[in-house]
Amino acid sequence: MSARASTRIMRRELAFYFTSPVAYIVIAVFLIATGWAFFSVFFLNGRADVRDFFSLLPLILALVVPAVTMRLFSEEFSSGSYEILLTFPVSMQDILAGKFLAALGFTLLMLIPTLSYPLFVASLGELDWGPVLGGYLGTIFLVGLLCAVGLFASAVTKNQIVAFIIGAALCLVLTQVHRILFLLPVFLTGFVQFVGASTHFANFGRGVLDSRDLLYFVSLSFLALYATNVVIEGKR
Repeated sequence: MSARASTRIMRRELAFYFTSPVAYIVIAVFLIATGWAFFSVFFLNGRADVRDFFSLLPLILALVVPAVTMRLFSEEFSSGSYEILLTFPVSMQDILAGKFLAALGFTLLMLIPTLSYPLFVASLGELDWGPVLGGYLGTIFLVGLLCAVGLFASAVTKNQIVAFIIGAALCLVLTQVHRILFLLPVFLTGFVQFVGASTHFANFGRGVLDSRDLLYFVSLSFLALYATNVVIEGKR
């Protein structure tokens, strides 16, 4: 895999994001949703922290990230530009890495305005910055996982809407499965909690850095990217 080739593809995809009206719609929806998630809960609870914001963030990201990734492969397949891309002196891994980094970078850029929320809280009271920093670190790993899953969904279909639906469904299962634990047999709850991303993400939000949580996000992201590579190699 060539870092230079991956970087070129990443820049190409990022340039498309910032010239597409859809990208700005996604940004607007994300900022409205996160603003509502923060202010609606903050004024109700009256606590000088952002724990409630981070507790709602996985749900918002599970719906927004698939909208960011849905076109990355499906549009290439439907327009026929994928065949042209294959003629370039780049490997499948270069293409995959470039698209993944573009989606990751674009989503992280959307998160920058949310830094104003903890700053707002800090201006009103004493804020513990440990959980805030841990929450944003966990968000980076969570976004990486959701981008990898979204890429897989985009690779399995030529239709962007179908890619969004598949991606959103998979991301919602990963981030919200803890909400249906009461429906499952007791012997399955421990396994489902481990597989779900929210348990590992919540540890970051408490300011706890555990190598097992890091391993979880890195491993699942790699598996999703590997599955995507298998799919696009098959289409080749």
